[in-house]
Amino acid sequence: MDMNSIIIYLACFIVLFIVGKIFYLPLRKIIKLLINSILGGVLIYIVNIVGISFNFHIGLNVGTAFFAGILGVPGVVFLIILKIII
Repeated sequence: MDMNSIIIYLACFIVLFIVGKIFYLPLRKIIKLLINSILGGVLIYIVNIVGISFNFHIGLNVGTAFFAGILGVPGVVFLIILKIII
């Protein structure tokens, strides 16, 4: 291997490392939001199962699951209160 090849490989490695660092944090946040949204949807589904005996239902769609995913349990409580008010 000559010196130019070593420099090119080293430059490519550094560029890949920098690009990986740039995309790691946003990707981690997106995955966390997706997992929280799924958990929020499951929590709304549980509220709907318990609410059957009380004739209570919250629509389970992308918006409510996303809202519950962002805020967690307080988001689901807010959706319940909003459903009771409306």
